[in-house]
Amino acid sequence: MSKVNVPYKMYLTEAEIPKTWYNVRADMKTKQAPLLNPGTLEPMTAADLAPVFCDELIAQELDNDTPFIEIPTEIRDFYKMYRPSPLIHAEYLEKVLGTPAHIYYKFEGNNTSGSHKLNSAIAQAYYAKKQGLKGVTTETGAGQWGTALSMACAYFGLDCKVFMVKVSYEQKPFRREVMRTYGAEVTPSPSMTTDIGKKILLAHPGTTGSLGCAISEAVEVAVKNPGYRYVLGSVLNQVLLHQSVIGMETKAACEKFGIKPDMIIGCAGGGSNLGGLISPFMGEKLRGEADYDIVAVEPASCPSFTRGKYVYDFCDTGMVCPLAKMYTLGHDFIPSANHAGGLRFHGMSPVLSQLYHDGYMRAVAVEQTSVFEAATTFARCEGILPAPESSHAIRAAIDEAMKCKETGEEKTIIFGLTGTGYFDMVAYEKFNDGTMTDFIPTDEDLAQGFASIPKANGEYIV
Repeated sequence: MSKVNVPYKMYLTEAEIPKTWYNVRADMKTKQAPLLNPGTLEPMTAADLAPVFCDELIAQELDNDTPFIEIPTEIRDFYKMYRPSPLIHAEYLEKVLGTPAHIYYKFEGNNTSGSHKLNSAIAQAYYAKKQGLKGVTTETGAGQWGTALSMACAYFGLDCKVFMVKVSYEQKPFRREVMRTYGAEVTPSPSMTTDIGKKILLAHPGTTGSLGCAISEAVEVAVKNPGYRYVLGSVLNQVLLHQSVIGMETKAACEKFGIKPDMIIGCAGGGSNLGGLISPFMGEKLRGEADYDIVAVEPASCPSFTRGKYVYDFCDTGMVCPLAKMYTLGHDFIPSANHAGGLRFHGMSPVLSQLYHDGYMRAVAVEQTSVFEAATTFARCEGILPAPESSHAIRAAIDEAMKCKETGEEKTIIFGLTGTGYFDMVAYEKFNDGTMTDFIPTDEDLAQGFASIPKANGEYIV
């Protein structure tokens, strides 16, 4: 692409905040496989999901056909507190790299929660309040989702119970305290406060926990307490729908400022950020209107896309959730205690899994120390301390830009900067001290997780 003259920071106006979410499923040639009832292996119905999720969110979860869903006025009014978020030309990073590539990033860290998670948290809290519920339960990895949900619940006057993965609870005490400041009850997971937590601790004494463990506990509490429902910050269709506001704004800014991306890069844990960023661009690709190189970047320590199996598996360690067809490492897989807590989920969004399986995007896995090298380079020239999760996308963007330096290509690269890393200073300290290490699971390690994937008649359920 030829050089374009654009501002360093590109903002839409308040009036240009999207009025609808985009449902990429409506344009998918092959729809993602349905959630299955673990008892009957039949597709889950709205009635099956009603004890766990809010009614309106269930409707969104099961809607595979409506391309655009209106954003309620109350949610758009809340979005105005921090949206539209900027699309930033990383011109200082380009200069440091000496690359002919044009690099842009969509920055979602300009709110107190520090990440993109607030886009869906406020929507889910709104629908819970509209239904007349008392409160919601959830899990959180690095803490961005729990922080966002606690903010949203405070705004609507809802009770908020958060199960935080134990390793993150210990590594990120200040993130925990932000949640408590907004009124949330935060419990390290696995815990002795739930039946499932006790069972997991009995089977895995001293475990640092996982998102799969925390999900199980949160669902148990929601089901056992009248007036509560469970809400999730990633993976589910409804979450990718709400997060499409990221991609809608990004695409609108590209059109407004004359930017034509060749490559779109996002970090991938459960899929909320990646799915939100790529959704309208993927829609164009699905409809045959444009083509993009879409790249999912995951940690080498938790490589769902690049080394997982595409089969039905439980979304949680306690096996109380429906079965989802996704790229998975097995619901018993406990990832290493790396510092990208939001990317430590054993599986992947069913929608993104289907798109990846069908060849509409590719995936790469990167190691922790290289991720923090990229984060440090970015921080020193762009002035933002990035979250470890986002830094996976930065790593891949830098790698692609350096390939352009070798070939002389002027590719235009857009990546998602999900948020800031100011609560991740333990990780930065370990990197700066030279004590950070990399962990890549062996085939034998992965085999232990794969052994937990359910089977029917001796075969994986596909």
